Amino acid sequence: MFEVVIGLEVHVQLNTKTKLFCSCPTSFNHKQNTNTCPTCLALPGALPVLNKEVLHKSVMFGTAVSATINQTSYFDRKSYFYPDSPSAYQITQLYTPVVEHGKLRIDFEDGTHKIIRINRAHIEADAGKNIHDGPISKVDLNRAGTPLLEIVSEPDMRSAEEVTLYLKKLHSIIRYLDIGDANMQEGSFRVDVNVSIRPKGDEKLYTRVEIKNINSFRFIQRAIELEVARQIEAWEDGVYARDICQETRLFDQVKQETRSMRGKEEAADYRYFPEPDLLKVVITDEMMREYSKIPELPDEKMARFVRDYEMNEYSASVLTSAVEMAHYFESMMEEGISAKNALAWLTTELQGRFKGEVNITNSPVEAKKLALLVKRIEDGTISGKAAKDVLDFLMEKGGDVDSAIDTLGLKQVSDTGAIEAICDAIINANQDKVIEYRSGKDKLFGFFVGQVMKESKGSANPATVNDILKAKLG
Repeated sequence: MFEVVIGLEVHVQLNTKTKLFCSCPTSFNHKQNTNTCPTCLALPGALPVLNKEVLHKSVMFGTAVSATINQTSYFDRKSYFYPDSPSAYQITQLYTPVVEHGKLRIDFEDGTHKIIRINRAHIEADAGKNIHDGPISKVDLNRAGTPLLEIVSEPDMRSAEEVTLYLKKLHSIIRYLDIGDANMQEGSFRVDVNVSIRPKGDEKLYTRVEIKNINSFRFIQRAIELEVARQIEAWEDGVYARDICQETRLFDQVKQETRSMRGKEEAADYRYFPEPDLLKVVITDEMMREYSKIPELPDEKMARFVRDYEMNEYSASVLTSAVEMAHYFESMMEEGISAKNALAWLTTELQGRFKGEVNITNSPVEAKKLALLVKRIEDGTISGKAAKDVLDFLMEKGGDVDSAIDTLGLKQVSDTGAIEAICDAIINANQDKVIEYRSGKDKLFGFFVGQVMKESKGSANPATVNDILKAKLG
């Protein structure tokens, strides 16, 4: 039996307006090589100047994961040559990063928890982008110099499931703090996975393999499963020492395999040395007080939802898994509706209607509108069944709730006189069933309710129908 050992390096692009060491905008989706200057092009004589907002966002993250914030940190130069790095080096933090020794809790479905240690989070400059066009490769340096926060975990994860939980929690924290958009498809949340195996009970760390450039949680999970299977097979076949080496591999989602990319460099290969063009980074006590102010985080919000809205932990975790979902729910609750109904109509009815690119951030039915629809159920204007038709209408055609109810003719009839007349007609037409009901067949009550609702085309208020029928049937 084998134990899996996994550590992660996550590169988060920070959402500053300008780059790490110059005033160029970080909007790298513009025309290629237009958001550049002598500094990010590494032209002779151009010197870097640290963007203070990067420090602010780094301290916010460190505070969120209960880490040590180094009020004095340093930049180092990491030497390597690649076409998208015009300077032939990267400015990063190796020896004294701004954030160290944090922790992040992951939660399992069975209610248990695990703490994953965070070794460090350090600031570094992103490289440009290589664009491969047939036999020609082009370089776009708009992204060069964009600030990154590289978050390095300890090798504490033991399965692909734990990795997914860790990444989703980390992603959520980044979004709650609003220090980055963490969009995996656009490369602003990039994950490198370090995987090794060892016999159960062995404490030794064996050869680790790094898997790079995976752009979805699902693919990360699959890549880990495939790499673990490859390493176990090599061990069992007696070729582990020959076939498993410290290297960087890519995940091929078409062939469903990990494939060798290059040998993995050691720190010595990068010839690190202190960055000569930058002074030490000092965070004053005043800056610390200001920078460590952070909003309510997912775990805190979940606990508050459980306490204030009397819901279970699972429901609260669903609502707080994404900051947009949590804000949507809280906007609904501001309208004075019940938490139980808000939860059901948000997570089941509204989300169940999302298709394609539609999600909570661009839903055609905003929070106040869905809350009003729930309110119309609660005040008896429409039935829950009719509300589903109204929601379908709003999703497709838009408009306001009350107009949609009128257009569809779904307003409930609460006029006792009108409902009484229908009840009398149904009772008179079904005297045989009245006798059976009065002789003890209580289940027939549902038949009478159904007939009244059918006769009223669903417009009769069910509560009023129940009350009148109970009185008339004795």
